[in-house]
Amino acid sequence: MSKLQLSIAIGDYDRMRPLVDGVVGIDGVDPQIMLLEPEEIFFRAFRHQEFDVCELSLSSYSVKTAAGTSPYVAVPVFPSRAFRHSSIYVRTDRIRSPGELRGRRIGVPEYQLTANIWARMILEEDHGIRPSDITWVRGGYEQPGRIEKINLDLPPGVVVEDAGPGETISALLASGRLDAVIGPRAPSCFERGDPDIGYLFADPQQAAADWYRRTRLFPIMHTLGIRRALAEQHPWLPVAVFKAFERSKAIALAKLGDTSAAKVTLPFVEDHLRAARSMMGEDFWPYGLEPNRAVLSRFLQRHHAEGLSARPLAPEELFHPASLELHKI
Repeated sequence: MSKLQLSIAIGDYDRMRPLVDGVVGIDGVDPQIMLLEPEEIFFRAFRHQEFDVCELSLSSYSVKTAAGTSPYVAVPVFPSRAFRHSSIYVRTDRIRSPGELRGRRIGVPEYQLTANIWARMILEEDHGIRPSDITWVRGGYEQPGRIEKINLDLPPGVVVEDAGPGETISALLASGRLDAVIGPRAPSCFERGDPDIGYLFADPQQAAADWYRRTRLFPIMHTLGIRRALAEQHPWLPVAVFKAFERSKAIALAKLGDTSAAKVTLPFVEDHLRAARSMMGEDFWPYGLEPNRAVLSRFLQRHHAEGLSARPLAPEELFHPASLELHKI
């Protein structure tokens, strides 16, 4: 019997490398793997459903799942996670504390991006800045004309404007026509070292560590989706995919901990790994529903409270049932 040939679109992360290199296989599958940037994967997946298996924005997928219109069903694999205290960039010549963001104009590449939801949660819960306190300006970081890939019906009082034709949010921040930018990437004016552009939080790593100790939340950015029609046609597929990605991550972490020769181009990586495990536990990047139930619940509550999901979602509703019940020996 021939294997199922599937297109798989994922980011080029260490936790994916064993799959990409063929060290780990997916039972019954001949994978055609494409390594793409998240923005391209999400746009092509949600606009045109181009891939059989792919990374999905947790926010965009939640919008579609709540509406009952998602062409994909997820398994509890989380390829991307990140603390988002380092995702808020401000004009340091006018913004010196979170409270000074009230009444300001903040650029976003898309309003409903997962990173932005976590950042808005931090701003509201820790600093009292509500989404309705801001004028949001939507546009591409460096290329004009970026659009919101998911249609939104936002609550009254939340104002979202589009950047003008030919304008980017990085250029608007650099010129002072925006007060801040929130998003998963740094704007180029920050990367260039513009003296008036900096982090909102002077030490975002310390701010994130303090937040984690209080909340025990390691924010999830992406999940992994399977084309729904394929999962229905091949009921063995969700578990096969989950097993392979779990195994790939385990191999990547084992390599990361091998200090005989650094596997990533970063000094002191063994110290970073030891510090992460000291603060967050041995498996600090867990897959599966139960280890992630609390963080998913908080995200979904916030997602609905912002008017992004049409109804409250339970974490179980995001995932194929077969991927939630695995055998044990």
